[in-house]
Amino acid sequence: MRVASVSTHDIRFPTSRTLDGSDAMNPDPDYSAAYVVMTADDGAEGHGFTFTIGRGNEVCRAALDALAPLIIGADLSDMGEFSRRLTHDSQIRWLGPEKGVMHLAAAAVINAAWDLIATRRGKPLWQLLSESSPDELVDLVDFRYLTDAITPAAARDLLTEALPGREQRAAHIRETGYPAYTTSAGWLGYPDEKIERLAREAVAAGFRQIKLKVGADLTDDVRRLALARAVVGPGIRIAVDANQRWGVSEAIAWMTALAPYDPWWIEEPTSPDDILGHAAIRRGLSAAGPGGGPIRVATGEHVPNRIVFKQLLQAGAVDVVQLDACRVAGVNENIAILLLAAHFGTPVCPHAGGVGLCEAVQHLSFFDYVAVSGTLDDRVIEYVDHLHEHFTDPVVIERGAYRAPSAAGFSTRMRPESLRRYAYPEGAAWS
Repeated sequence: MRVASVSTHDIRFPTSRTLDGSDAMNPDPDYSAAYVVMTADDGAEGHGFTFTIGRGNEVCRAALDALAPLIIGADLSDMGEFSRRLTHDSQIRWLGPEKGVMHLAAAAVINAAWDLIATRRGKPLWQLLSESSPDELVDLVDFRYLTDAITPAAARDLLTEALPGREQRAAHIRETGYPAYTTSAGWLGYPDEKIERLAREAVAAGFRQIKLKVGADLTDDVRRLALARAVVGPGIRIAVDANQRWGVSEAIAWMTALAPYDPWWIEEPTSPDDILGHAAIRRGLSAAGPGGGPIRVATGEHVPNRIVFKQLLQAGAVDVVQLDACRVAGVNENIAILLLAAHFGTPVCPHAGGVGLCEAVQHLSFFDYVAVSGTLDDRVIEYVDHLHEHFTDPVVIERGAYRAPSAAGFSTRMRPESLRRYAYPEGAAWS
C-alpha cells in the first residue's frame, strides 16, 4: 500500500466568540486544525490533523505541504520506517529538531496514515494496536535518545508482561468505558454563575473530576475554586491548570494559596521545557495539600517530544503525564511516551481540550490500558464538550466515561460539510 496523493486544509472554528477554551495564556482561542487527507494507490483514505488555536494554522498547513515529497509514493506497510522517514529527514529535521511546526505536521501525517491502515483493516485503532505483538509495537518506536531510560529489550519485556489478560481488559473497557474528567465547567472567561451551573451538571452526569483554569488573578482564582468546591463537595477531584503562566516561586506560592480547596493537580505551572523548574515545584508542593499531602504536578500537552518526557520522568518532575495526540509525532511517538510512563510507574492522563483531540486520544488511552500499563488507577482522559458534531465518529460519554470506539479507523475524520463550512478564510463560517 503506497500513498498516491495528499491534500491539506486550513480549518478553523470561531470559538473565541463564546470564550470556549479561554485560559490565562490563551484568552481568545479559535480552535483550529491543519488537516490532511491521505489517499492510497487503491483509493482508500486516511484523515489526520494537528491542533492549533487560530493564527498560525496556515503555517502548519504550509508545513504539511512541505512534507508532501516525503509522503507521496511512500510504503505504509512498515509504519516504524514511515515515521522515521518524516522525522529523520536531515533538512526538514534541522528546522526542529523533532519539535515545533514540522513536528506538528508530522503528527498530522502519521495519524492520517494510521487512520488509513485501521480503516482498511476494519478495526478501531486502539483495538488494532492492542492486538499487535510486543515485537511489532517495539518496531514502531524510535529509541534514539531513549536507551538510557528504556531499551527496546526492556520495552519488549514490559509489553510481554502485559500479554496475559489483554482479552479480559479489552472486554472490561468495552463494558465500563474509560474514566473521564471535564474541563467544560472551568474556562477562565466564564462568569461564576456559569461555572457553578456547569460544575453541578458535571457531577450529575457522573464525572468524578473537573478542572478549572487559573493563573490570571489570585483573588479570582481563590473565589472560583472555593465556589467550585462548595458546589461539588469534598468527594470530587478538582484539578487546576495554569497554562504555563508562572515562574517556579510564583507557582509554589499561588498553589499554596489555593491548597485549602484541595486541588488534585496543578497542570502546566511553568514553561513546558523547564524540567528542573517542574521538579522544584513538585518538591515545593509535596506537602502543601490538606493534611500535609501533595498537590500533584501534571504537564505534557506542550512537551514537544519523547526526549523531554523522558527527562521529566527521570528527574522526578511530574506526577501525571499528559500526552497529546497531535503535539508529538503522532501515534508512534506517543507509544514511546506510554512505554516510558509505564516503565516509571507514572499515570497517563491525556490532554484532550481541542477540536478532535478527544476523538483521537481516547484510542491511545484504551490501548495503554489493554496492552501497556494494564491499569486504570488514577487514570482519566480529559473531556471538553464542544465541536464533536463535526466528526463522523464522535466520542460518546456515558456516566462520566468514554465509551470504547467501535468504528474502524482513528476517529479523526471530519464531516465533508464541516470541512467546507469552516475552511479558512473562504468557508461560510468566516465569510
